[in-house]
Amino acid sequence: MSALKVGRGVDDGVQVGPLIDAPQRDKVAELVGDAVGKGASVVVGGQRRDGRGYFFPPTVLGNVPANAQLLREEIFGPVAPVTTFRDEEDAIAAANKTEYGLVAYVYTRDIKRALRVTEALETGMVGLNQGLVSNPAAPFGGVKASGIGREGGKDGILEFLETKYVAINL
Repeated sequence: MSALKVGRGVDDGVQVGPLIDAPQRDKVAELVGDAVGKGASVVVGGQRRDGRGYFFPPTVLGNVPANAQLLREEIFGPVAPVTTFRDEEDAIAAANKTEYGLVAYVYTRDIKRALRVTEALETGMVGLNQGLVSNPAAPFGGVKASGIGREGGKDGILEFLETKYVAINL
């Protein structure tokens, strides 16, 4: 993560661009600070950059406690909180213990576990063994407080249509 090049998205080799604005950068810093203040360890990153732009370095936090605010909120920044769990059910419960449900990520070689966990997750999208879920041909959207409906793909078009059922007795 520390090797990722941070900068303006139009510059060559940049892999992590700026956040949308100063309040969002401040929110990411606040959530990271909350986690560290409650016992999380900074593996890499963790501090907002000085200078122009709304940059926040790629950050990995270890041993993130269950009461850390960033485990319950959508952070929308380059932060990976790492926590542990006892078993599959504990992991699913922890992932679903938020009012949000945009996307979750599952990494496993066990196809039965993959299907069980992705079905149990309360999210609109799941990245299975990959970190990129966006695809113009696929529906994009979340559940719970992360949105209603979908955009993109056939499902996104259907959001703009009104279905009419007509029953006729001739």
